[in-house]
Amino acid sequence: MTLLLLIRHGANDWVHGRLAGWTPGVHLNEEGRNQAAALSERLGDLPISAVYSSPLERCIETAQAVAGPRNLTLRVVDQIGEVRYGEWQGAELKELYKHELWPGVQFYPSGTRFPNGETLGEAQMRMVQALDTLRAQHPKQIIAVFSHADLIKLALAYYIGVHIDLFQRLVINPCSLNALAFERMGPRLMALNDTGSLEHLRPKPEPQAGEAANGHVPAEGSSQAAPAEERAE
Repeated sequence: MTLLLLIRHGANDWVHGRLAGWTPGVHLNEEGRNQAAALSERLGDLPISAVYSSPLERCIETAQAVAGPRNLTLRVVDQIGEVRYGEWQGAELKELYKHELWPGVQFYPSGTRFPNGETLGEAQMRMVQALDTLRAQHPKQIIAVFSHADLIKLALAYYIGVHIDLFQRLVINPCSLNALAFERMGPRLMALNDTGSLEHLRPKPEPQAGEAANGHVPAEGSSQAAPAEERAE
């Protein structure tokens, strides 16, 4: 059995409000660095054999917090880098909610292309191909792969048999741990959106205008849905 740990990068200053995509120079903020340190401690003595990361700084910095204390070499894999959002990269999410393609991203992602970017279906296939290659190199081992919210959701949806058009039903918080065990009878979901806390389950205040239904705008690196009243605009 190979155990694949899929881990989202920690928080950064783009998390609440803008779609960073492949924008260079987006680093973890203090909250993100604390999240990464807590993640490393939470993983404890789990026998991780290898650590892989998206080439973007926020992922590399999160991965280093795990690889460094374990004297593991951090390996960068371009294929697990963020979705190519095209012209949407760097845009404010509150503006993207109003875009004519937003409903397609939410409800028909398999057939919706980001302007001058890729489709989420294309992103899913490159992510899965990369993960299949990595796990084949580590039979019967535990490997940690650091990536981004949409890509992790897409990979999980693929392996557990959820149609891509329903992948937005999954939630992946910053620095959350997700685990898939690849057994003879197929992949098994062992952990989902684990942050070591139940804080994300607490009721949030009623959202204000421009905020998402969970009390904040969708997280950076994620195209999760806006509230219904905003999608209708």
